[in-house]
Amino acid sequence: MKKEISLEGKRILVTGGATGLGYGIAAECRDSGAEVIIGGRREELLRKAASELGVSWFPLDVADDKGIPAAAAEMQKRFGPFDGLVNNAGIQNNKEALDYTVEEFRPIFETNVFGAFALTKEIAAGMLERRRGSIVFISSAAAHMGVTKNLPYTGSKGAVSAMCRALASEFSPKGVRVNAIAPGWIETDLVKISLERVPERRALVERRSMLGRLGTPGDIGMCAVFLLSEASAYITAMEIKVDGGTMVSL
Repeated sequence: MKKEISLEGKRILVTGGATGLGYGIAAECRDSGAEVIIGGRREELLRKAASELGVSWFPLDVADDKGIPAAAAEMQKRFGPFDGLVNNAGIQNNKEALDYTVEEFRPIFETNVFGAFALTKEIAAGMLERRRGSIVFISSAAAHMGVTKNLPYTGSKGAVSAMCRALASEFSPKGVRVNAIAPGWIETDLVKISLERVPERRALVERRSMLGRLGTPGDIGMCAVFLLSEASAYITAMEIKVDGGTMVSL
């Protein structure tokens, strides 16, 4: 299995790779031997993260669906075809359900769902031609739980989970596997901000976790490496819950 779990010779694109989960995923992919390219909107953070990780970077706004085809073409011209894609970029907000407006839903879905699909469409085209590749979507525990004060994010991640299965049904017979990871509460800046907005949630999460702690970006990164590697060659259309048992705990 040591050979199969390696990402040597593979080129992996990680969106939202400058911070949080994306940073952790990029680090684990790099440590497993992959050539890693991180994409994101904030060039200063991308440059800093790329320097720290020893990876490449490319400015990429997944919410700009009209600009994605050109961006994807330029990335593949510059770096070459991708063997793996991790759709990690995402945003969220927290407030009471009835306080949201439809307009506040739009940017969350534009990034988390529409942007992820638009990029996948461009990158998957080459994978399907070559009849090989692995695509990983980062969903969320929120897609499977009744998380309060998180309605549009929860809805968007439910859509991501469903989209993963639908794409897998079309892509897998052509050699491209599609899977998802549903992280629980992971110690990232995004989660810390969310928990600060809803302070009673941290104690609840820690109490529900069978392991008694929040996860780390590295926990998600190692799962992503597995799904991107040949060690998971017979796994597709699946969603792996990486949550310390939170979703099944009483």
